[in-house]
Amino acid sequence: MKWQVPFFELVLDQKEKHAVLSVLDSNWLTTGPKINEFETLFAEMIGDGKIHAVAVANCTAALHLALASLGIKAGDEVICPSLTFVACANAILYCNATPVFVDIVSADEWNMDPEDIENKITEKTKAIMVVHYAGYPCRMNQILNIADKYNLKIVEDTSHGPLSELEGKTLGTIGDVGCFSFFSNKNITTGEGGMIVTHSHKIAENIKTMRSHGMTHTTYDRFKGHAFGYDVTMLGYNYRMDEIRASIGIEQLKKLAENNMKRKRLVEYYRTIIIRDHKLGVTIPFESWIGGRYSYHIFPILLPEGYTDRNSIMTLMGERGIQTSIHYRPIHTFTAYHDVFAIVPMTDAISQRILSLPLYPSLTMEQIELVVESLKVCLQS
Repeated sequence: MKWQVPFFELVLDQKEKHAVLSVLDSNWLTTGPKINEFETLFAEMIGDGKIHAVAVANCTAALHLALASLGIKAGDEVICPSLTFVACANAILYCNATPVFVDIVSADEWNMDPEDIENKITEKTKAIMVVHYAGYPCRMNQILNIADKYNLKIVEDTSHGPLSELEGKTLGTIGDVGCFSFFSNKNITTGEGGMIVTHSHKIAENIKTMRSHGMTHTTYDRFKGHAFGYDVTMLGYNYRMDEIRASIGIEQLKKLAENNMKRKRLVEYYRTIIIRDHKLGVTIPFESWIGGRYSYHIFPILLPEGYTDRNSIMTLMGERGIQTSIHYRPIHTFTAYHDVFAIVPMTDAISQRILSLPLYPSLTMEQIELVVESLKVCLQS
C-alpha cells in the first residue's frame, strides 16, 4: 500500500551505500575492523571515556547476553515492565529465569513505577530490567537506590533512547549493562543489530566471548595471523554483527544527534496542534519531559477515556493513507505468557487506548497536520 504518511521512513543516503560497497570491496564481511570502529565510535558518543561497547546481532541478543553476563540463571526472578516489547521477557526466559511484571507510574508516565518494583522484590529477585519508553528516562535515582538496598543488578533496555540523558548521564550508562537496538525503525539503524555497553571491563570481555560461541579468538584474528587456534572457555552463542551492518551504523551515528533534534521539533509541533484542538479529546504522555535532551523515538497518544474501538480508528486512518501502530500490547496478555501472573492495573487501564502516530526525521509539518486532522475526522466517525 502507498501511504500518504507511513509510520516510519528510513533515513539513508549515498554515505551508507558507499560504506556498504567499501566493505564489499574489502572482501571481508564477518566480524572485523568495521566492528571495532563502530564499537569505538559508539562508546565515545555515549560514554565518559570509561565505557566499553560490544556490537551484537540485535537488541534481543544484547539483553540475553547482558543477563547471562550478570549470572542470571534458573530459579532467579528479573523485574521488568509489561508495557514493552516481548523481547525483554523472552531474554529473561532464555536464561531460564522468571519475568516479574511491574506497573507503569501513571497515565502520563509510562515507565516502571519504582514503588511497584520494590513491592515485587522477593528473595529470588536478582535484577531489574528497566525500559526507557520512547526515550524518556525511568526514575533511575529511585531505581538505583532500590537496587543498592536489595543488592540487585540493573539492565537498561535503551532501544528507544540513544543519546537520551538523565541529569547529564546518557541512558544505557547508568545501570550495570545497557542495551541498544538498531532495528529498521529505530533512531539509528543497521537493519538488524544491537550494542551492549558497560563500565565493567570483565563483563565486556565475557560478552565478547559469549557473542561468538565462547571462543577465545575470532576468525579475523586467525586471518590476520594473530592466532592459530582457539579455545572455547564458556557457553557461547552466534550473536555476532557483520561488517556490512557495522559500516551502516558508523554512518548512522554521524546523523543521530541532528535527527534526534528533528524528532524533538516534530514532537513539539504534534503536541502544539493536538493540545490546541480540544475536540480531539486525546492525551499525550510524558508532558513534563518535553524539551529535554531525549531521543523522541515514537509519538504515542492515549485515545479518549472510554474509547474501546482502537482497531476501527486504525482502519479508518489507514483508509486515509495514514499508517499507525501500537506501543505496546502488554506482554502478560500474550498467549505465550498466560501463565505469568501479573498485577498491573494502570497498564491494563491504558493499554487498549494506546495509539502511536507517525514520527521520523523526514516527516513534515504538513504531514503532521494531515495526521492530526485525519485523527479528528476518524474519532468523530
